[in-house]
Amino acid sequence: MYFAMNRFRVALGQEEAFEAVWKGRDSSLAEMAGFIEFHLLRGESVPEEGYTPFISKSTWESKDAFLAWTKSENFRAAHRSAGDNRAMYLGPPKFEGYTVVEGA
Repeated sequence: MYFAMNRFRVALGQEEAFEAVWKGRDSSLAEMAGFIEFHLLRGESVPEEGYTPFISKSTWESKDAFLAWTKSENFRAAHRSAGDNRAMYLGPPKFEGYTVVEGA
């Protein structure tokens, strides 16, 4: 199993707009072989640094299944307008990928 996560620092006051972008997009993840589930996670705001952390987390059967998604037309379509929302973020998202070592 493979977890793919992007960490976002969303500018204070932009949280609802950021969530609306994610809720309104058609990612077609469910159509991809090896896709298991997706969650958008919202952390506690960090007022002294001016942001609220968010994580987009997708779960895949394997790293190869995730990599196939990143090379697909569905991926390109889902991320086509990502640059339109840069004003919401403090810097680019940070990707982290993890392979399960042990789990129940």
